[in-house]
Amino acid sequence: MITASPRPAPLPSALPVPAYSVRPAREEDAAELAELSRPFVRSGALRERPVPLYAAHAADFLVAQAPSGTVEGSVGLRVYPAGPGEGRGPVGVLYNFCVAGHRQGSGVGAGLLRAALAMAHARSLGALFTATTGGGGLFLRYGFAPTTARRAPSSWARSLDPRRNARILTKTL
Repeated sequence: MITASPRPAPLPSALPVPAYSVRPAREEDAAELAELSRPFVRSGALRERPVPLYAAHAADFLVAQAPSGTVEGSVGLRVYPAGPGEGRGPVGVLYNFCVAGHRQGSGVGAGLLRAALAMAHARSLGALFTATTGGGGLFLRYGFAPTTARRAPSSWARSLDPRRNARILTKTL
């Protein structure tokens, strides 16, 4: 009896190309950050920021970049020192978190949030805060919980526009 030897599995024709990478933003990303934010500004979810402000605060941002080089998501992380009498170390605020419409639901936001959490841990922050006009589902899945403005950095909490009716969420690190 002759037995055929098993066929080797076919080799993949090409390795999969990563859908995006997360990197620190650079000043030259400012125009793309403003453009990415524009639909969220129009909906009332984000405050409008001019391109020079994005350039000046580029060091706050992480961006999700497609292999083509296009910025498809961003999140800012600003560090706030403990205020007098607050009895805690520095905390962070996540802001201007947005993902291009065609990339929503693809994991870009989760990747940005994981990278921001890693950055917060590396900076030894005690907690993270954010404000959202939406449901905040992604934040809640990553352990954020509703809180009050009283627990957040006071200068940031005072800057929130009450007309936007944003919920404040926090995560202890």
